[in-house]
Amino acid sequence: MRKLLILALVGLAAQLVDGALGMAYGLTSSTLLLFVGVAPAAASASVHLAEIGTTLAAGVAHWRFGNVDWRVVTRIALPGAVGAFVGATFLSSISTENAAPWMAGILFTLGAYLLVRFSRPLRQRSGAGRLRGRFLGPLGLVAGFVDATGGGGWGPVATPALLVSGRMEPRKVIGSVDTAEFVVAGAASIGFLIGLGSEGFLLPTVAALLIGGLIAAPVAAWLVRIVPAQLLGATIGGVIVLTNARILLKAGDAGSTVRPVVYVLLAVGWVVALTFAVRALRRTRRARAIVDAAATATATTAVATADTPAVGATPSPDTAAAVVGAGAVAGSAPAGADDDRLAVVER
Repeated sequence: MRKLLILALVGLAAQLVDGALGMAYGLTSSTLLLFVGVAPAAASASVHLAEIGTTLAAGVAHWRFGNVDWRVVTRIALPGAVGAFVGATFLSSISTENAAPWMAGILFTLGAYLLVRFSRPLRQRSGAGRLRGRFLGPLGLVAGFVDATGGGGWGPVATPALLVSGRMEPRKVIGSVDTAEFVVAGAASIGFLIGLGSEGFLLPTVAALLIGGLIAAPVAAWLVRIVPAQLLGATIGGVIVLTNARILLKAGDAGSTVRPVVYVLLAVGWVVALTFAVRALRRTRRARAIVDAAATATATTAVATADTPAVGATPSPDTAAAVVGAGAVAGSAPAGADDDRLAVVER
């Protein structure tokens, strides 16, 4: 019971991260499952089976809010399903001893990528035209394969590639990638079912992850408004790097004197990345405040200019009518209304 509670908390934490970043549910879940001792293939299989439920709920929500580009979904989901199926059968065919460092290496790389990406200002290029199938197809194939063999990676691979293209709104990128992941998770689950059999799925683990994810879904919608994605991405990236470094050092038979040095270097790199992330976040907020202030000043100036008639200009018929109407009212207005009438005439 205690282990299931921990797994439910794992699913809850992973969904919170995914809701705030638009990625990393499988990445976070698989890392934490490997940390508690679950076999690599069983961890990836269980995470993908749980993702069928979480991605279905996310896809429906994104569809209702108009965040889904169905053209992109169809062109990225089908190749992604093929890549996920191949990746699942590949991971199922190798031994646990060989799978652990392989999966940890993929997760370590993706965690380092998150550290680098979120430690810099998040920029988006401006592009024109629609995304082509010859770009979406290979992207889905690679992202699906990495996702199945690494226990996660669909979002970290697909989402940044689509954002950098500059040809889609960020909300539609996240919505389309999340919706397509339902097909990818289903294909990966079929691959694991063929490769491992039904005993390869840890059903209590799946149920715990799913329950935790469903509980966290509404909280994640609130969290994305409160916690800056840049700071959270750098934080989660460091956790993933340090956690999988332990597995890689163990697989490489690193000595007792080497491990502390590696951990210290990784921790220092994590602190540096967090520092850069905070600085980038502050610069972004200052730049946004300057832009907002300039826009407000411009709007105020434009309104003032429009309301003030030019010297020597002939009043328009509407303005003249307003002045005449105000003068007519003056004869019958109560005492003390002179300031109000003057304001009407001036306006």
